[in-house]
Amino acid sequence: MSKSIEVYEKEAIELIKANNGILQSELWKQLGLDSREGSRIVLRLAKKGLIKRKQVIINGRRTYRLYLAENEASEATILVNLASILDIPCTVCPYLSQCQVGGFYSPTTCPLIDEWVSKKASGVHNGSQA
Repeated sequence: MSKSIEVYEKEAIELIKANNGILQSELWKQLGLDSREGSRIVLRLAKKGLIKRKQVIINGRRTYRLYLAENEASEATILVNLASILDIPCTVCPYLSQCQVGGFYSPTTCPLIDEWVSKKASGVHNGSQA
């Protein structure tokens, strides 16, 4: 390797990005690396969570197509608004460790949870997000 590994990593990311994914062997060729050096770069990037590898069969041989991890993540992103549960009374309840369904302290009979749910429900019906 004539360049530093970080330079190869950056170039690899740019190639993957420019091609919206690339075969692992094609990446090595474009970077001018042999399979051992290329594998090392790919595994480092995958370990860092920057790329994803998907196994494919090309001409009867198993190989990998490489994608940027952010592209895959954006396809499966689910946005969750935590504001709706931040004020749940269980987070500050002194009896939480003893709370269980059917026990003396139970989420099914807790007046604090009942009050919290009622507030949330009335906020939803009024069009606000209390």
